[in-house]
Amino acid sequence: MALVFTIIFLNSTRRYLVGQSVPWGEELPIYLTIYGVMLALALGYLNDQHIRFSIFVDLLSERVRQRLYAAVDVLTIVSGLTLAYAGHVFALRRGGLDSSGLKSTADRLANATGITALEWVGKLGTWQYAIAIGGALLAVAALFKLIERIKTMGAN
Repeated sequence: MALVFTIIFLNSTRRYLVGQSVPWGEELPIYLTIYGVMLALALGYLNDQHIRFSIFVDLLSERVRQRLYAAVDVLTIVSGLTLAYAGHVFALRRGGLDSSGLKSTADRLANATGITALEWVGKLGTWQYAIAIGGALLAVAALFKLIERIKTMGAN
């Protein structure tokens, strides 16, 4: 998020001082934020630092509560895999389209370095794949939590 802030701050400063913003200064922070949210989603789940409405759950016995949390882990695995699949399909469908703010910069980078793979920085698919990656990471995080809960339930 510090990178997003820095890009927005520098772009705003440049716009007011020079009268021009960089071509990628508005689009790139949006894409980086989406990647950040998707990665934080999985990390938050893995660390149990997500929002949970527990007023009724707290009334349950510990054994029932752990089984309920395990069921939620299974649902989260399914949701994460569904999100990964949907993100993959979405990125494939529109992934070849050019990202208007990043296209020229990506082409210049590719030409300057001779690395043609850098042209993908200017394509929407590179950034839309955040949904697929985030969904897959969420499913993996939920699987780890499920394994942890099953081990805990087995020990009790």
